[in-house]
Amino acid sequence: MSSQVVEIGKALVSLDIFERKFFCDISKCKGDCCVEGDSGAPLTEEEANIIEEVYPVIEPCLEPKYIEEIRKQGFTVVDEDGDRVTPIINGKECVYTFKENGITKCAIEKAYFEGKINFRKPVSCHLFPIRITEYESFDAVNYQQLDVCSNGRVCGVRQQLPLFKFLKEPLVRKYGEEWYEQLEIAAEMLEKQ
Repeated sequence: MSSQVVEIGKALVSLDIFERKFFCDISKCKGDCCVEGDSGAPLTEEEANIIEEVYPVIEPCLEPKYIEEIRKQGFTVVDEDGDRVTPIINGKECVYTFKENGITKCAIEKAYFEGKINFRKPVSCHLFPIRITEYESFDAVNYQQLDVCSNGRVCGVRQQLPLFKFLKEPLVRKYGEEWYEQLEIAAEMLEKQ
């Protein structure tokens, strides 16, 4: 992975975001990014409040074991690193998931696409496999390479789709249109070098 970065606004963007090719192939990975990991999805305090607010709409999509786990742990938890995250069950799956045709999907996103809520899903999930670490004076925007996404990398190379283009929508959601335009300009400049 690259250790060089491009500064855009308050974000230090790893060159991997420009150089890596990616296109999620959910038919191959089966949504395992919602299952694999030692902690739940990172949340902002605002997202934690929204999840609690929309939970009654999401609950009908969830398996009884997840509902029970949410009753035990709460709508959100603080992990070992002190970060607010979604609860997980059995040290793996996010409690806000459900299975459909053998694919793990997000119940929050399902309710969003059905027009029942205005919140799509946590921005950390929407951005995956980009991970953002927020510091006091800057954000570190990095690519997190996991085995579970190997098919996404293969598919991205086949389509020659850079990671930042695949994740345009969540990047705009996080930082805005103007920021993303600066990202595109940086990508063009890097390509010319």
